[in-house]
Amino acid sequence: MDHALAPPEQPWHPVSEQLFRVRRFLLVAVLVPLAVAGGVLAWIFVAPWLGALIAAGLLVATGWGVVALRRNQRSWRYAERADDLLIAHGVQFRRLVVVPYGRMQFVDVTAGPVERRFGIATITLHTASAATDAVIRGLPPEEAARLRDRLAERGEARSAGL
Repeated sequence: MDHALAPPEQPWHPVSEQLFRVRRFLLVAVLVPLAVAGGVLAWIFVAPWLGALIAAGLLVATGWGVVALRRNQRSWRYAERADDLLIAHGVQFRRLVVVPYGRMQFVDVTAGPVERRFGIATITLHTASAATDAVIRGLPPEEAARLRDRLAERGEARSAGL
């Protein structure tokens, strides 16, 4: 699946499948208990038909959410070029972020408890303007560390002339 805003000749790197699994886990962990609790409470205190309707609605929303999360995970990609890093993502609203290596101040790698359990990390590229910070989610920890080191090295080389 090509990203409409990105240069077509670029060799793009996708993010890990684990990003989808993390998001699916979080979605199901929130919406399924909500469906059960909401359905049972409405069944007991209001009417059985309302309880069934609430539970069914939240379960359908969970299913739709899983499909949307899969499409979103597949849209994330990045490409390293000679002078900058491209980050593309989005299904409905596509976004292409170009971060020149010389503008990077530091590169941050983070992984929360759920991300660590699923074996992924997030890279945040900090620039002089907080509005232009860029994020790549869902990278295997080894790839995140490699990319962090490579970006830091390129950033130092580009800013040395300033």
